[in-house]
Amino acid sequence: MKILNLVKKLIPKKVFKAMQPLYHYFMAWLAAFFYGFPSEKLIVIGVTGTTGKTTSTYLIAKTLENAGLKVGFTSTAMFHNGTREWLNDKKMTMVGRFFTQKMLRDMVRNGCQYAIVETTSEGIVQYRHRFINYDWLVFTGLYPEHIESHGSFQNYKEAKGKLFAHLKNCKHKFVNEAKIVEKADSGMKKIGLERIKKVIVANGDDDNVDYFLDFWTDKKIIFTADRCLKSDSENMQCLEYGDIAVSGAGTSFSVDGRIINLRVLGTFNALNAMFAYCIGLVQGLEKAKIKEGLEKIDGVAGRLERIDEGQDFVVIVDYAFEPNAVNKLYDTVELISHNKIIHVLGSTGGGRDVSRRPILGAIAGKRADIVIVTNEDPYDDDPQLIIDQVALGAENEGKKLDQNLFKIMDRGEAIKKALEMAVKDDIVLITGKGSEQAICVANGERITWDDRATARGLLNNLKKD
Repeated sequence: MKILNLVKKLIPKKVFKAMQPLYHYFMAWLAAFFYGFPSEKLIVIGVTGTTGKTTSTYLIAKTLENAGLKVGFTSTAMFHNGTREWLNDKKMTMVGRFFTQKMLRDMVRNGCQYAIVETTSEGIVQYRHRFINYDWLVFTGLYPEHIESHGSFQNYKEAKGKLFAHLKNCKHKFVNEAKIVEKADSGMKKIGLERIKKVIVANGDDDNVDYFLDFWTDKKIIFTADRCLKSDSENMQCLEYGDIAVSGAGTSFSVDGRIINLRVLGTFNALNAMFAYCIGLVQGLEKAKIKEGLEKIDGVAGRLERIDEGQDFVVIVDYAFEPNAVNKLYDTVELISHNKIIHVLGSTGGGRDVSRRPILGAIAGKRADIVIVTNEDPYDDDPQLIIDQVALGAENEGKKLDQNLFKIMDRGEAIKKALEMAVKDDIVLITGKGSEQAICVANGERITWDDRATARGLLNNLKKD
């Protein structure tokens, strides 16, 4: 990064911008070369979309693991190299090319058969997906996000599309009975090995699904909460799921005549679980085994994560940071029996979708009883300006400053305020960061932070007082 910043200073901006694609391509090749092109030795699953990527990645991993398969993954929430699982402390979803290739190399060394790579539009634009030989791609859905970064929704969609176009350039792999990739340079060598088909698994109810299904692949699997339409394509399979119900114990849904009872909350998690279900089918797992794996999963770090220190109200930490996800969060939370909802939120800086700030405030202002706006990840932006812009949205929905709307710069103090205001059967929502391990401030600095740890510490302190 320091070298790149030095190069930026020495080369004129226009020249550097023109050179960027070549630079990104070369760095992607160099990273893969340095670590021995590890993706060639794994069955690689790429997960992309606007939302649901992290939860889907985790559910896929745990479903495969339950079937006795060894899986590594990289995601917004955490990393797993096949032997060790830890929280993502990089403040990035698709971390740099060298980090990603090293993770894949470590997965190979640790005996993984599968690697799941949460793949972002920003990562794709910077060629971080290049020289990764993907086998199966998962499309979770698409709606406007990162538009200011990409310039338009069309550019954003096309950035995602580059990953699916890349699949055609990924050579087929062959695995033995243990699902270990083997080199099969000759026809004789291929005898007795299984050829891994290139597969796209897609959310059939998304408005943009047809765009992604137009890309080449050996097989396509879609699922829908509606009725499957007949397809003339021999390589297309459609599944129907439904009967989605949420209770305090989790979420249930039906597919293939089975009821799957998830321990995780949220109607949207039925959709996320369907990606794991479909990948299980692609892998050839028995349907009962897929159901068993999904039903064992307790939850995902920082995704609708309950913080329970014995208090008589509910505290939930969630990563939701854009309007669609926050609305979905409320749809789930409102199903839990409660008194008041107290929402702690903010919005990010760094030029990331400024327009969503008042929208987030408006959602909280409309759906929560008390709104506390605080600092999130300002980067080089003025944190007070961000807070004011979010708070304006809440005010427009009728919230009154210092009555049921509060602006508190210090995130810890904001969470403390919410917990002190909460009484029996209230719900305290803390959104925007989930399990992230830092707050990003000016000049590239990061402050160590964890909403979950902060909430736990404060709850224990309140018990003592």
